[in-house]
Amino acid sequence: MIGIICALKIEVEGLKAIMEEPEVTKKAGLEFFSGKIFGKDVALLECGVGKVNAAVGTQIMIDLFQPDVVINSGIAGSLSKNITVGDIVVSSDCVEHDINCTELNEPRGQIWFTDEKRIDIPADKEVVDKLTQCCQNLGAHVRVGRIATGDIFVVYRAKREFIAFEFDAVCCEMEGAAVGHVCYMNKVPFAILRSISDDLKFNKVENYEEFKQLAADRAVKAIKKFIQMD
Repeated sequence: MIGIICALKIEVEGLKAIMEEPEVTKKAGLEFFSGKIFGKDVALLECGVGKVNAAVGTQIMIDLFQPDVVINSGIAGSLSKNITVGDIVVSSDCVEHDINCTELNEPRGQIWFTDEKRIDIPADKEVVDKLTQCCQNLGAHVRVGRIATGDIFVVYRAKREFIAFEFDAVCCEMEGAAVGHVCYMNKVPFAILRSISDDLKFNKVENYEEFKQLAADRAVKAIKKFIQMD
């Protein structure tokens, strides 16, 4: 089974519309849709915005559906002058840029597990390669790179440049690394696919509102390709 987790309704509607005879499972105020898309078993979730919503939704999805792979799909803001509105980023790995224990002489973004500390959470290479191929088949400009997640809607260019410099990340959003964090703990393969809704030139809230539907539609097309290929 393929698990797909998105934050916003506009990111899931295109997939929900083509799911055959979806069953709805409700848990913790969330609605999980399960059924077939292109003959493949798929579980679909609109988790809401932010890391906690994404983490809760991911753990419940894993517990309920035991997916073979989890994809976090949606929109993001670019951190690179070479990645612009409409481009797609597939995660090589992900980080949580808002974790800050530097006062304890720990590096920014370091996650404390019970048995290890690490900053980066690696995505599954096979899944990343398949997603990248799907995007290329759509004719989209696609970049594989590090995705930075935090409970901050990043607007100002200076903040974007700081995150890019500190973490060598190419885009930022608010859910992906939380999904990856939970998948890593559960040993479930995952990857993140993000379509760019705002960039270093068009980085105001009104730009996000203008381009988010275009970006979401492009992400949905890529996920459809992935389901067909998988």
